[in-house]
Amino acid sequence: MRVSHISARATCSALLAASLVSGITLNVDDHNSIKAAASTMAYKMVEFYPGNKTGGEPGLLGSPYYWWEAGAMFGGLIDYWHYTGDDSYNNITFEAILHQTGPQNNFEPPEQDLSLGNDDQCFWAMTAMRAAELNFPNPPAGKPSWLSLAQAVFNRQAARWDNATCNGGLRWQFQTLQSGYTYKNSICNGCFFNLASRLAAYTGNDTYSNWASTTYDWTYAIGLISPEYIVYDGTDVKENCSQIDQYQWSYNSGIWLHGSSVMWNITQSDAWKARALGIWNASDVFFRGTNNQVMWEAECEDTGKCDTDALSFKAYLSRFMAASIKAAPFLDPLLMPFLRTSAQAAAAQCNGGADGITCGFKWASGQYDGTYGVGQQMSAMEVTQSLLIDSVSGPFTNKTGGTSQGDPSAGTGGNKNPTDGLKPITTGDKVGAGILTFLVMAFLGGGACWAIFT
Repeated sequence: MRVSHISARATCSALLAASLVSGITLNVDDHNSIKAAASTMAYKMVEFYPGNKTGGEPGLLGSPYYWWEAGAMFGGLIDYWHYTGDDSYNNITFEAILHQTGPQNNFEPPEQDLSLGNDDQCFWAMTAMRAAELNFPNPPAGKPSWLSLAQAVFNRQAARWDNATCNGGLRWQFQTLQSGYTYKNSICNGCFFNLASRLAAYTGNDTYSNWASTTYDWTYAIGLISPEYIVYDGTDVKENCSQIDQYQWSYNSGIWLHGSSVMWNITQSDAWKARALGIWNASDVFFRGTNNQVMWEAECEDTGKCDTDALSFKAYLSRFMAASIKAAPFLDPLLMPFLRTSAQAAAAQCNGGADGITCGFKWASGQYDGTYGVGQQMSAMEVTQSLLIDSVSGPFTNKTGGTSQGDPSAGTGGNKNPTDGLKPITTGDKVGAGILTFLVMAFLGGGACWAIFT
């Protein structure tokens, strides 16, 4: 039997909390209260993770969760460590990331070929990027560094930039027989934009910031970001990207908000400040309830039709709001009231299950809604721990104490350094996007939901 890496400290503290109270108490003005609440939420979230249990594979959540959400969860646990100082989950996080890098150390494990998309790969890359930014304990010699893992994914996706259709952009899925191959969406391009901006901030390499600018410009020009800074879902190359699917998802706004904030931090330009402010102002659709400041998922929460993915989206909006505050301090007085009100509402309904600490999804309702899972726990944890953003240090760079060593040629097979001599790209550049494939999109099975109500 594999011994769990979760420390006795986390186990005992969370069990004590569960035995003494029903629900999670949160005082948003008390750092100790915030840390205690986040600890309980994190403990309950990790209960759903089978990767450190007998028969489990590190880095996988199993059905009904897709591979990308596990990567996102471990990004949340890196933030949890950074915000609270509690390293209880560092070992399982460290193990999971390195186990899922794939044979080329670019987050393309063969086991995920059936459904792998640019966004899935990039969520794992953002987790590696976060590890680099926060000086998460480095892998040993012979293993890829956190920074090189992020660079590998950037290089892989830069090579997929597709000027052959719609004058640019990344496709959702990059294997030609996958059902998402003809779709170019905001989350794939937003994730690439976000990753590029953060690589630019960490390394100081203008190639990354040039790519970030180009990605934003294309997304705006094609209409996925509107003149009012509304971030829409996607568009299809079969229609030459002339029709925009106007669904609005909270994580899309969050990922573009954060990337724009990082670009402002790099450039101090009025243009990036206007973009960050504009995207935030257009995000009001994702809040209701008390003072219209409680986070909700506009497209599906009222109807109760949010799928497993969407049940986690509030986690990323919370995460990126906090990171945006750190990158662009002018956002602090605008965003923090929404994080505080949302965290209070989230904690108030975390009183479900026999343990009395299970979190639901509908924060604005004021009561537990009967749902449970990784997404619900991660969202509550993220919005709660984000309240500590002003008390922690900012992300490190290679000039301010960052210890993760990069490899600019990562992900290319070592044949060349993609950043050497690369000029700022234009819509006239021709970069091939098609990747040969031999498999058809299929739903992944296996695993089981580890939500146990006793």
